[in-house]
Amino acid sequence: MIRATGITKRYGRVEAVSAVSFDLEAGGSLALWGSNGAGKTTLIRCLLGVTRHRGRASIGGVDVRR
Repeated sequence: MIRATGITKRYGRVEAVSAVSFDLEAGGSLALWGSNGAGKTTLIRCLLGVTRHRGRASIGGVDVRR
């Protein structure tokens, strides 16, 4: 299970990801689409703990470090 609650990432004054929340059960799928610069890769990087962010993310019940 992947759970994201209020994921927000800012680069200076630019808000790349704004309060994204979702629950994805094991075996489920999720599609991210949008134009270049919409924040798709930034969201994935936040979920993986690569990029510091506000909000909370967990994968398999384990909190992702921020």
